[in-house]
Amino acid sequence: MKYNRILLKLSGESLMGSKQYGIDTAMVHQYAVDIKEVVESGIEVAIVIGGGNIHRGLDAEKGGMDRVQADYMGMLATVINSMALQDALEKVGVKTRLLSAIKMEQICEPFIRRRAIRHLEKGRVVIFGAGTGNPYFTTDTAASLRAIEIEADVVLKGTRVDGIYTADPEKDANAVKFEKITFSEVYDKGLNVMDMTAFTLCQENNLPIIVFDMNTRGNFKKLMEGEVIGTLVHA
Repeated sequence: MKYNRILLKLSGESLMGSKQYGIDTAMVHQYAVDIKEVVESGIEVAIVIGGGNIHRGLDAEKGGMDRVQADYMGMLATVINSMALQDALEKVGVKTRLLSAIKMEQICEPFIRRRAIRHLEKGRVVIFGAGTGNPYFTTDTAASLRAIEIEADVVLKGTRVDGIYTADPEKDANAVKFEKITFSEVYDKGLNVMDMTAFTLCQENNLPIIVFDMNTRGNFKKLMEGEVIGTLVHA
């Protein structure tokens, strides 16, 4: 299937590369080059990034911090990551716009749905920062929500694992990979693809999800060219 508009979800941890914390500029540059190739093929690209390489709200809550405060800190972490990716994309010649669910006019535009769609139509990569702007919602949920709002064809979840397996392939050598799987089968098998709110949003709006390995150079472009990479979750 040829996609016209996609939403790419990246985890904050993926930006760490080989580091234990923070942002690996070499990894961000690799992502920028991969994204540029897809943009140049004519596909409209929107991006949501997590903040786990800097701050995780759930972990902070376990340490005794107020959950709402911790989640807002996590949202700010996603803006830092979004700014790093924006910088890397513009250094390789890709026009971008950073839209935030929390107003901070000096560094990004406020999220306005029609404006986001117009940027995409003009060929700009749109990065959505600060999650949904609300505590208690993950960046997976933000990715699903924004994808639905901008009428994306698919959510691409770029991870370090090359798809969905019967068990965690990093822990179970006998884990078997799915090439395709339905939303219902994911529920029935108790597989962990996204958090349940994000996953249900996609299912109810018939928005397919592809889980793939973003860290392998060129995978993103191959996937957009129609190669079977990762796992497709469909209705």
